[in-house]
Amino acid sequence: MRVDAFDFDLPDERIAIRPAEPRDSARLLVVHPPASADDMRVTDLPNLLEPGDVMVFNDTKVIPAQLEGVRNRPGGEPAHVGATLHMRVASDRWKAFIRGAKKLKQDDRIRFASGADGLASLDCTVVAKGHDGEAELRFDVAGRELDAALARVGHVPLPPYIASKRPEDARDRDDYQTIYAREEGAVAAPTAGLHFTPDLFDRLDARGVTREFVTLHVGAGTFLPVKAADTEDHRMHSEIGQVSSETASRLNNIRAKGGRIIAVGTTSLRLLESAAADDGTIHPWSGATDIFITPGYRFKAVDALMTNFHLPRSTLFMLVSAFSGLEVMQAAYRHAIDNAYRFYSYGDACLLFPQENAE
Repeated sequence: MRVDAFDFDLPDERIAIRPAEPRDSARLLVVHPPASADDMRVTDLPNLLEPGDVMVFNDTKVIPAQLEGVRNRPGGEPAHVGATLHMRVASDRWKAFIRGAKKLKQDDRIRFASGADGLASLDCTVVAKGHDGEAELRFDVAGRELDAALARVGHVPLPPYIASKRPEDARDRDDYQTIYAREEGAVAAPTAGLHFTPDLFDRLDARGVTREFVTLHVGAGTFLPVKAADTEDHRMHSEIGQVSSETASRLNNIRAKGGRIIAVGTTSLRLLESAAADDGTIHPWSGATDIFITPGYRFKAVDALMTNFHLPRSTLFMLVSAFSGLEVMQAAYRHAIDNAYRFYSYGDACLLFPQENAE
């Protein structure tokens, strides 16, 4: 399909730069294809779901993966570079998107530092360069020592549409993290999960809605624009995920008993669909997925999707259009814009139900 089919105009004032307070007070647009769209609140979720349903959350934890540093090369002038880590490939290696990648060559050294005094620092070597400003970095420390160094030196990698409006601050270390985050490795938050609070979990429990957790370490590729004119020509970046055998078994049992699987976030959905067989059976999964979902895709494992509002021409807007129908989602987004919903990572949410034979 042509990428411009997924374009729309979004007024700048609709972009949220802080989350709702409390988190579960955010607005929720409930979309039932082909035509129904109801204005609700996230706190209404227990009344929108049925006993026996299960919500599947992504428990990845955002790490401070935004780094600023200086390239040092024998006989060359120092040059500033920025790095956003997006996939760990070894205990001491990360793939990263580099700002200033043209300044780098293989075997260059980079020192990343934090603060004006630069007392906290982290050194690495460029071991390979890829496409679109990507490079593989080998750090001088590994494992937990590297994790600790990133915590000292790194910054929360706020999405560009927030970072362009204000700098990261102390609040973001909490705001840009779900309350159930536990598996470190993401460089972007699974933002649909940011709306959940302990009180909302208690109310869902009382309703008889259970929850399961999977892990997909969200990469910075989620922020990359689709540059191709046709979806067939777009290359997705891989992300590492896991569905345990115990979780897969429980989800299959719930489905067998007539319960619905509600994916919280496009990351949970992409992982479940990667792990599902053609008959909808969910299998244990561990590894990388680059699944790219566009209209025409037949969903196998997910019965409803809770997600935030996404960027124009993005792979995520393509995904929700595949789930509920392109025309349905175009109308839903027009309604959201006209009624002052807040968009993107810190914005409001929608609860989407599928349209059979979505266009």
